[in-house]
Amino acid sequence: MTVVLAFLVGLLVVLALEAGGREVLARPVLARRNYRDHELATAAGLLLVVAVVLVEGARTVIELLGASDGATAPDRLLVVAVVVAFGTLGLIDDVLGDDAEKGLAGHVRAALHGRITTGAIKLAGGASFALVAAAVLGADRPVQTIVDAALIALAANLANLFDRAPGRTIKVGLLAWAPLAIVAGTSAAGLAVAVVAGGAAGLLRADLAERSMIGDTGANALGAGLGVAAVLVLGPGARAVVAAILLALTLASEVVSFSRVIDRTPPLRAADRLGRRRPEAGG
Repeated sequence: MTVVLAFLVGLLVVLALEAGGREVLARPVLARRNYRDHELATAAGLLLVVAVVLVEGARTVIELLGASDGATAPDRLLVVAVVVAFGTLGLIDDVLGDDAEKGLAGHVRAALHGRITTGAIKLAGGASFALVAAAVLGADRPVQTIVDAALIALAANLANLFDRAPGRTIKVGLLAWAPLAIVAGTSAAGLAVAVVAGGAAGLLRADLAERSMIGDTGANALGAGLGVAAVLVLGPGARAVVAAILLALTLASEVVSFSRVIDRTPPLRAADRLGRRRPEAGG
């Protein structure tokens, strides 16, 4: 399978799930108001998680039938496991969370006052699972394990931080995937993350049109999927650099509004608004 084919498979499976799953997404438990106070179905990113599992399941069946080589399957399975775990944590926040606390500092403050938010559960759970995933790859190298875990967790968190406008997280995710795809090629991790990227692309149109939102479910899954793929295909030095950049952006988000920076930078603003609905007259 080529990278392009894996991307297209992810995209088409998500589109099929979206067409058949509209009634599920329309249930009141998933209804949330977006940045323009329009009520939409959130957690559409659940379709991405399901698509990744379905594609991997189908590929496993093909391998069992002897039609392809499954020797490198563990890397693919790790990508799938991370996407499912982080997507589930995001779904908890989408369904049970509220907007009372924002950002890492807000969740920490709430915890210090004895209140555990769903956002804190998502962050702590994500950090823990990232550590487990990183340990699977290099338990005998504690420093590298911590760096790799940080990369995965920070990638997921940053994807959530960008999810403040229609399509933004998906666009940033696809932009980040492009160089990763070149490095990964047709490796097991490269093909697995291509399915993730394709699935995210399949959600882009509905997200831009404000028919649904990927929610923390989708942002968490996409960011973590890209993060674990980076851990699998990049060298130790490159992973350390990526983790440092992600940490710097995360810390910057506590004092700087990404939305404000984007709106004040014409090229970024144009890219951010590309494909989005125009503001309604008088609104």
